[in-house]
Amino acid sequence: MLLAVLVRVTSGPRVLFRQPRIGAGEVEFTLYKFRSMREGGAGPGVTTGADPRVTRTGRLLRRLSLDELPQLWNVLRGDMTLVGPRPEVPELARRYPREHRWVFRHRPGLTGPCQLRSRTYAAQLDGRPDPEDYYLRVLVPQRIALDREFLAHATTWAVLRYVGRTLLYVAAAFRDRGGAS
Repeated sequence: MLLAVLVRVTSGPRVLFRQPRIGAGEVEFTLYKFRSMREGGAGPGVTTGADPRVTRTGRLLRRLSLDELPQLWNVLRGDMTLVGPRPEVPELARRYPREHRWVFRHRPGLTGPCQLRSRTYAAQLDGRPDPEDYYLRVLVPQRIALDREFLAHATTWAVLRYVGRTLLYVAAAFRDRGGAS
């Protein structure tokens, strides 16, 4: 509730960001996040590390991965699972190379191997003349390789391990934030 109030006070009345994403079986669903970007900002379909569309509050929420909390609703609804491939926007999903489209047969996850690298991936897009092309040509094959490895060994233990790694990832961002102030 506190995060919703923070977003509303600093960024305007639309607290939640809703966006179509591709789920299991290539079925579209609505993904929910706390809004971290300015409304109506034009730009690429991927967010770079230094994206000017991201609000000041949004940077903090993204750094701490708190913008993702409303996706727990997607997990409860069955659109997503706790751990799995990162959900993709339809426009980019349609542009995936054919050999990587198999990932859309699986239910996407709130966290997973790609989500734990999202900050690194976003930083790699900075300064690219066509960040979407770089994303599809370079980062998607890397992400798909990670998803393939996880899905080949998606045991209860592997899921618990990724949930634990996610908690450490978020805690490290809190710790780094505190040291940077």
